[in-house]
Amino acid sequence: MKAVKLIQGIILVTLLGSILSIGIFAQGENDKKTKKERDRIAKSDKTSDSKDVKTDAKDSTNVNADAKNVATVDDDEEAKKVGQYYENYLKEYRLGPNDVISVSVFQQCPDYCISNEVIPPDATISYPLIRDGVFVYQKTVNEVAKEIEKELSEYIINPSVRVTLVKAGSARYSVMGKVNVPGVRIMDRRVSINEAILEAGGISKEGTRKKVFIARINPQGFYGTEEIDLVAIEQGKIPTIFLQPGDQVFVGGKGITLGKILDYVGKFSAARILFGGGIF
Repeated sequence: MKAVKLIQGIILVTLLGSILSIGIFAQGENDKKTKKERDRIAKSDKTSDSKDVKTDAKDSTNVNADAKNVATVDDDEEAKKVGQYYENYLKEYRLGPNDVISVSVFQQCPDYCISNEVIPPDATISYPLIRDGVFVYQKTVNEVAKEIEKELSEYIINPSVRVTLVKAGSARYSVMGKVNVPGVRIMDRRVSINEAILEAGGISKEGTRKKVFIARINPQGFYGTEEIDLVAIEQGKIPTIFLQPGDQVFVGGKGITLGKILDYVGKFSAARILFGGGIF
């Protein structure tokens, strides 16, 4: 009887040991699976973070590119605005003494064409077939052309006349960019940079005193630029600067590049006609 009980006890202990071993093994397998799952999730998160970083960097690059594009658009618009102002100014330009003009008649050159005619003090130019000449004072080139056409119609069938301004005789300067009243003005006296900006209505809200330049055409026809420390002038730290005939003052602002404006304006013959440097 005792032997039977002993055998039963041994069998019970063996069964309990087997069950415990199976549980430990199962727990170990679960721990391995859990560790693998954690590693997989961590790797996935790391990959996701890397993608997010790349995406953020790409977005940042796109933002910088967009900002650069906006600045370029601002430059182009400002440059076109300056160039167009000069063109419009020439269309309404009123002739006077010392201006230089040329007259051409379609299919009638050289008999009825004149080149680089300097308007004399009495503002009357000599012209073939017009005995008393042509009075041009305070007239636009289109008005003079129509008057010559009227006179020539007595001798030529349907004459087509074109009058062009080659050079503005009076000394001029301009103030363009971020000022309240940009424009071209006659230099009938000595004008300082401060006065020029003041007569242009002062610097606008978009402008800054830290971006003021003078552009000047040299005898070779190229632009030279000088940056002006307007703040130092206003504070009396340095003497003021007086403009020269033909100077173009540019007041800059955010996103405006002087180089872009000068490159664009340089393509307009209007700038050279108004401010010197010949024509191209």
